[in-house]
Amino acid sequence: MSMKTSTRQVDGVTILDLSGRITLGEGSVQLRDATRDLLSKGSKNILLNLGDVNYIDSSGIGELVSAFTTVRNQGGELKLLNLTKKVHDLLQITKLYTVFDIKDDEASAIAAFTKA
Repeated sequence: MSMKTSTRQVDGVTILDLSGRITLGEGSVQLRDATRDLLSKGSKNILLNLGDVNYIDSSGIGELVSAFTTVRNQGGELKLLNLTKKVHDLLQITKLYTVFDIKDDEASAIAAFTKA
């Protein structure tokens, strides 16, 4: 199953809804392209909704870190939303849980972005 993405705007925050698998190849490329596309359109506050992501491999983890770094370097913020238990545990094991700003519900995630 490949990854699917959809984008929506809420209060100046761009929410990227992801579903499927973020893995070497198609999934990680889609994530990279979607993030760069949002940045090129001027979106600085990006929320990755991972509620429907059932699997991330090491390449996918690398792509999350890359997206986080790219957004931050362009003066933006990237947060994660709705982690599944599997993805949550993976971020705990890799010690990346402390790097990302992770929220459990959309309203508090949107409120957490610094309003410009």
